[in-house]
Amino acid sequence: MTLLTEQRRTGTRLRVPPAGRPHLRDVLVRVAATVVTAVVVPAAILWAVLQVSDFPAAVIGALAWTLAAVGWRWATHRPVSGLLMLTSVILALRTALALATGSTFLYFVQPVFSDLTVAALFLGSLCCARPLVSRLAPDFCPMNAEDSARPEVRLLFRRLTLMWGLVILVKASVTLWLLNALSTSNFILIKGGTITLLTLAAAVVTIVWAAVVGQRASIVVTRSSPNAAV
Repeated sequence: MTLLTEQRRTGTRLRVPPAGRPHLRDVLVRVAATVVTAVVVPAAILWAVLQVSDFPAAVIGALAWTLAAVGWRWATHRPVSGLLMLTSVILALRTALALATGSTFLYFVQPVFSDLTVAALFLGSLCCARPLVSRLAPDFCPMNAEDSARPEVRLLFRRLTLMWGLVILVKASVTLWLLNALSTSNFILIKGGTITLLTLAAAVVTIVWAAVVGQRASIVVTRSSPNAAV
């Protein structure tokens, strides 16, 4: 039975998701893959190598992973997410400075200044027509210019930009406090868990919030549509 026949039988209007809209499940898979590749794996490599080797080997291992991930995506003609590129650049700068100075503290304190810079970019972009989240959103959910220009979507982008700017400020503060209070090994372990929980909580809020707005605007599909032609 086609959707048109069902509509005539029930006397109701059935809402059909526009063709080409991503399913929410696919968006979640893309978000998870991006975060794991750019954030979770480098931190895990850093901690694991530090347990069996020295600090230079650990930071080089984390950097090698991100560069390999970027290189593999370029070689296979896959898009490189903004988060992965940002992580690669920041890790390259941190590693170069740490190896040049031999200072473990400088390596771990750099993210504080990086986070402050990124938070300033998020919050400062609120003064622009396109806040930073609107520039990063296509990495996670394909979206055309028409969808991005909708009032409810633009408002969502601004609110998420504000939220992430504040989350990153909190992340910088927690990192600095833990760095001064813990040993290097404990810092990596506890900081990784704490920051991961904070980031996951913010990510869950972002996904739920975006899913609600996206469903209302028919930008994402949250349920499987009937396999029938109209």
